[in-house]
Amino acid sequence: MNGPERGPAGAEGFGERLRRAVQAHGPVVAGIDPHSSLLEAWSLPDTPEGLREFSRITLAAVRGTVAAIKPQSAFFERHGSAGVAVLEELLAAAREAGMLTILDVKRGDIGSTMGAYAQAHLLPGAPLEADAITVSPYLGAGSLDPAAALAAEHGKGLFLLALTSNPDGPQVQHARTASDTPVALEIARHAERIGNAGPGEWSSVGLVVGATVGRAYRELGLAGAAPSVPLLAPGFGAQGAGPAQLSEVFGENAGHVLVSLSRGLSVAGPDEATLRARAEALQADFR
Repeated sequence: MNGPERGPAGAEGFGERLRRAVQAHGPVVAGIDPHSSLLEAWSLPDTPEGLREFSRITLAAVRGTVAAIKPQSAFFERHGSAGVAVLEELLAAAREAGMLTILDVKRGDIGSTMGAYAQAHLLPGAPLEADAITVSPYLGAGSLDPAAALAAEHGKGLFLLALTSNPDGPQVQHARTASDTPVALEIARHAERIGNAGPGEWSSVGLVVGATVGRAYRELGLAGAAPSVPLLAPGFGAQGAGPAQLSEVFGENAGHVLVSLSRGLSVAGPDEATLRARAEALQADFR
């Protein structure tokens, strides 16, 4: 199937909008992860109102400074419907501000269930609409077809988990398929194929590849298999990776890396001006 390279009536797809945002602002993506310890550090209550203030300050500080924001849905969902309402507000505010949103939800299912997850996040006008979402291909990469189709129709994006930064990831991601191909490589090939980007374009289907995976990204063949995809890279900052890992881990594809930073950025809060200065300094470090 064709991937989400173009939106309605030939409008620019997510991949190219993302590429322009990175060119304009740099590769840093601001993770918005209001877990309890961060709220406490900001002297905010661990309540929906605390989430709302955390989200408001962070969005105001990074607006016009980072390529995109990446809210982690779980930290909002843990507060039930009131927390999800805060996430809706954040996504709508970012959209109104002209900022790209990558919602970290890691959805993965089959058939109509996957289609429903996609409608919740990729359908224009949906309460939890985002520009892109993270998805899990570990029920088979083809299980994501309903999400890929909806993304293609509406100019949205997907990021497929490929080489994650958690220590147990290699047990599955480095394992070999019946055709003796690493699982992560099959996922990368699938992303490149359905992204269907034109020459010089960024695909609207990306991969999640941790900045702490060492040489695995290149040694398993992902670099050559998916040269057009954007790479959403957790593991920078608090998890130990720094600017040197851009080239050490990603090699010639370092220019496609989105540097995902949450705690490394939020530590500068809650003062909005200090947070903005931190975001600007991080962009300078990773450009």
